[in-house]
Amino acid sequence: MVTPIFHEFKKQASFFLKEKIKTARLALTDVTPAQLMTEEATNGNPWAPDSPTLRSISKAAFEVDDYWRIVEILHRRLVRFEKKNWRASYNSLIVIDHLLTHGPESVAQEFQDDKDVISQMIGFQYDDESGFNWGLNVRKKAERILKLLEEGHVLKEERDRARKLSRGIQGFGSFCQRSSEQSSSSSASFFRSNSDFSSHEDQNSNSNGGQNDAAQNQMPQKSETSINENMAPNRDELHLWNLKRESNPLLDRGNEDSRLGIFKGEDDHPFHATEKHASISLLSGRDGILQGC
Repeated sequence: MVTPIFHEFKKQASFFLKEKIKTARLALTDVTPAQLMTEEATNGNPWAPDSPTLRSISKAAFEVDDYWRIVEILHRRLVRFEKKNWRASYNSLIVIDHLLTHGPESVAQEFQDDKDVISQMIGFQYDDESGFNWGLNVRKKAERILKLLEEGHVLKEERDRARKLSRGIQGFGSFCQRSSEQSSSSSASFFRSNSDFSSHEDQNSNSNGGQNDAAQNQMPQKSETSINENMAPNRDELHLWNLKRESNPLLDRGNEDSRLGIFKGEDDHPFHATEKHASISLLSGRDGILQGC
């Protein structure tokens, strides 16, 4: 009987070995990171490619060399479609779907010859041990891609919708960043104002010290509390505040910045430019290669 500890160790060793192989391929062969990413995203994993992976692949597809490497992998996965290895083809459909709506326009023409294989997936049937109907997911994805490949106006609408959504996410990320900066600025202004007010109170207290000695002696606790409430925190108090800030992740802006990094990473994606600009980016690179030959 395999223990959970041994299973975890085996999984970590497998992951470590795969990473070493990827590093060696990058160092010793002409394989590109985008090529490795596409292979890993469509290698039959039980999980679908995530959004950052799809975004990176579609961005790399605007580079001519990576474009041909990516589509070659996808062609190969589709041709090998069979029931026992259906996940690789299904994950390939997910990547193709994202490329059609977020990648170069030439992707639609590139996969016209694969429509017959994709049509075969519409009749795919498979239920796993828990009774989940994976065949339905494959059929829906295949039907959507065929519609995008055959109906140009539908593809254009989907690309326009995807571009608007991407730009909306960028705007939301910028808004969140500005809001956090304004909040930080407001907080700093509050502490400065509070400090100036307490300093002014101290000066008034010193100038009227002789007249108010008796009253202050009668109410020492109330006066001390009032002054402390309006004074800026001293160095020791700030140190305690910093300790509380470090122990409470909700007060740490680092997490917020890392979340905003998701939106910032999309700023340089070629798809966010106009369709004309995106097409020229890919075609100009192809012309350069042809001239070099």
